[in-house]
Amino acid sequence: MICQDCEQRPATLHFTKILNGEKTEFHLCEVCAAEKGEMFPGSPGNFSIHHLLSGLINFEQGKSVGGLSTEKPLRCETCGLTYSQFSKSGRFGCVDCYSSFGAKLDPVFRRIHGSMEHSGKVPRRSGGKIRINKEINELKVLLQEKVAAEEFEQAAAIRDQIKKLEKQLANS
Repeated sequence: MICQDCEQRPATLHFTKILNGEKTEFHLCEVCAAEKGEMFPGSPGNFSIHHLLSGLINFEQGKSVGGLSTEKPLRCETCGLTYSQFSKSGRFGCVDCYSSFGAKLDPVFRRIHGSMEHSGKVPRRSGGKIRINKEINELKVLLQEKVAAEEFEQAAAIRDQIKKLEKQLANS
């Protein structure tokens, strides 16, 4: 697919905007997206995804006494990026920033996604253990339901299926 803006390069940024029930799809190349500052076309105030993320992160900021911060700034050991800088830009400095700021990010991700656990699709090639764990967890919930409903034969079958999957997980 070609970028709808420059009509020359392949489009790599695809998003859909629904305004007043009208759906509009956008397809931009990296250059055109960068020129627009990764902004959502047609949005008021040049709103970008990084503004959205930094706004959610800044929701927790501001815990200070008399305008002065009482805590030592949280900093990534690898790249030196501070949490304050991250909250303004909405971008990590390196791959280790996620673990460095992890404790502060969990509530943000919980607000955005509604959960800390991924519940979407998992790639077949790389998600073998993840899929098995997910299936085990789903079966455990089903097992509790069957036990509560006193459907013990079905519960036993589910228990055996869980054991089989746990053994498969241990051998992989």
